[in-house]
Amino acid sequence: MRKSLILASGVAIISALTPTLLSAKQLNVDDYKKAEQQLSSYTSKLVTGTVDYPLWSSNDTLVYRSHTEDGDKFFKVDINSQKKSLAFDHKKLAESLARITDSEVNHDKFPFTQVEFISVNNIKFSVKTKSYQCDLTHYLCQLDELSQKSAENLSPDGKRAVFIRDHNLWLRDLITDKESQLTTDGIKDFGYATNNAGWVRRDSPVVTWAPDSKKLTTFKHDGRNVGDMGIVSTAVGHPTIDVWKYPLPGDEHIFAIHRVVIDVESKKVTPLDMAPDAHRSTITDHVAGRNGELLDIDWADDSKTFAFVSSTRDHKTATLKIADAKTGKVKLVMSETQKSFFESGVDGISWQYLEKSNEAIWFSQRSNWGHLYLIDLATGKVKQQITQGDWTVIELLHVDQQTGKLIFTGAGKEGSDPYYHYLYSVNKDGSELTLLTPEKKHHRITLNKAGTHFLDRAATPTTAEISRVRAVSNNKELTIETMDISQLKASGWQAPVEFIVKDRNGENDIYGLMYKPTNFDASQSYPVVNYLYPGPQVGSIRGRHFRSSRGDNQAIAELGFIVIEIDALGTPGRSKAFHEFYYGNMGDSGIPDQVSAIEQLAKRHNWIDVTRVGIWGHSGGGFASTRALLTFPDFYKVAVSQAGNHDNRNYADEWGEKYHGLEVIDEEGISNYDSQANQLSVDSLQGKLLIAHGTTDTNVPPYNTLIVVEALIKANKDFDMLMLPNRGHGFAREPYMMRKRWDYFVEHLMGATPPKEFQFSK
Repeated sequence: MRKSLILASGVAIISALTPTLLSAKQLNVDDYKKAEQQLSSYTSKLVTGTVDYPLWSSNDTLVYRSHTEDGDKFFKVDINSQKKSLAFDHKKLAESLARITDSEVNHDKFPFTQVEFISVNNIKFSVKTKSYQCDLTHYLCQLDELSQKSAENLSPDGKRAVFIRDHNLWLRDLITDKESQLTTDGIKDFGYATNNAGWVRRDSPVVTWAPDSKKLTTFKHDGRNVGDMGIVSTAVGHPTIDVWKYPLPGDEHIFAIHRVVIDVESKKVTPLDMAPDAHRSTITDHVAGRNGELLDIDWADDSKTFAFVSSTRDHKTATLKIADAKTGKVKLVMSETQKSFFESGVDGISWQYLEKSNEAIWFSQRSNWGHLYLIDLATGKVKQQITQGDWTVIELLHVDQQTGKLIFTGAGKEGSDPYYHYLYSVNKDGSELTLLTPEKKHHRITLNKAGTHFLDRAATPTTAEISRVRAVSNNKELTIETMDISQLKASGWQAPVEFIVKDRNGENDIYGLMYKPTNFDASQSYPVVNYLYPGPQVGSIRGRHFRSSRGDNQAIAELGFIVIEIDALGTPGRSKAFHEFYYGNMGDSGIPDQVSAIEQLAKRHNWIDVTRVGIWGHSGGGFASTRALLTFPDFYKVAVSQAGNHDNRNYADEWGEKYHGLEVIDEEGISNYDSQANQLSVDSLQGKLLIAHGTTDTNVPPYNTLIVVEALIKANKDFDMLMLPNRGHGFAREPYMMRKRWDYFVEHLMGATPPKEFQFSK
């Protein structure tokens, strides 16, 4: 295949020398400004009728933020009256915020950068680097930054909160503000509820409260023998040295969790009657969820027992267990083992404890597709396969134990794009499978706690979103927002082009998006920039909902490129075989599918110049973009590689050991991880490589890049390097990095000269 590519290149080079290309010696500031106008900081303001930060209250009121012609507004929807109104008095809140932030009063726009509804009557704003919490009942706002409250985990009844102090768990009464100590034997590297997965650390505790708010389950986090990671800041004088526990693949010791139950009223700590678990969950690379909850825990409604899942270090085996919250006794129910890795859902954990009927709902891909099964907790056997077919359950959202009705999202059943999500209901005996979102679109669902109503935001990557509040039991619905993109279109914006190609073997359909310049001319020939994120936990295209800008893809296209992104083999959301395609071979990273997709598109469109292809990515994409340049040197000519985990032996254990397996070293001293190590393939470098990393990246430490740099120097290879001082992991679209990325492709792939030191307006 490589020979045919080389022969084709000789022909294509001649056709590529069009008058436009030959004259494209210089891109000016106006060209870059035009590209900048395609970034979300510009395009998002031209879209109204959005629904952001939706939250259901306990009394079935939906609150959300919407961008309107008069600025951002917050609304509430009462499902009983079917009425929408402002969520609060915007004028009073603006005045309250202005008082404590020293900002000018603006009744339509608040001085925030981020917002989060804590409850219907409480909202949190971020103003620059500070956080403020506002009571919408009394319009009182207070600084929340650096306070203990920002690192607390609240009880379901809202009356108590727990926090960590000196490696122990403490309780705070939210009514009296009285504090009391719950545990006493926590020590450094063996403390309670520690929120550390190596690649991510937080101050908030990891706990899951019982429904009665009188008990919680957590763990002692054992990192006493785990290896250290360290980074050093850049400063005049003594730097800040940050050292913390960070386990790596192949380490003898990784984090272990010693599970306990704590009665917060009696202060009794009861260890579970079992050996410590490996620091693993069934869905992500941490045991903590976004809100600090301990994952894979489901309490009974009466708070007497809870179900949980223990996962083995290699992620292959998941075991469902039941714990007695009073005695700590543990009953083993059943185990499932996969040859690659076990997952309990696609977008979220999709098993649930049904204590009233002594059953559980279990998610499994044993049939190659993700489906729900009814488990008898007395025997551990499958009583009923609830869903079935060549499609996948995405996430179990709700189970009504009284009626046996399940509500879940699924994909691939409706015959359209297999990445479109739909909402369904079904009985636990598998009967009455019902589609609740009939439109052939991607549906983003926010279900209320009772499982009676849901917010449905329906769109495609190319069509605007319509947001409705819908009832589960009937066809009753209320349209609350209709996205208006007329101003966006009037600005010259254009949607990406959806396309379908085949994978490298011609077997599976591969779905992608293509971005063209708004002044596209089919008689010209355009170089290609391939954006990728290889997964395996997500793909390049993050959701099929409507977005006015997807990163800087359209901006790069505006400079005179065709930008292509696909979800290749090895990414989730489809069959198990599709997802685990390169298990144990992370060096693959779906790159052959990227190459194949571009080649197929070039055969369809003679304006795609397959002799000038560049690639870029960040994090896993940083690894894969360098990998592509090294493994397909005749195809990829330029790569911009950012924050890459270039050898997963230098990255978090939970990641590498899940997707590449445990490290095995043979008799000759060769590791199974050698096959994915970029530093071992630098001799094949031919194209132009810009490799970048933040010097204080605690997610993917900078040594991941430096080991490749060291190998490149040893091999006497030319490359460009950009180390960003005091930057963490999230610098992908920082203006300086974005400008350097654009410049690199313009200069080395287009053959033009970029404007010197272009300054972004925003």
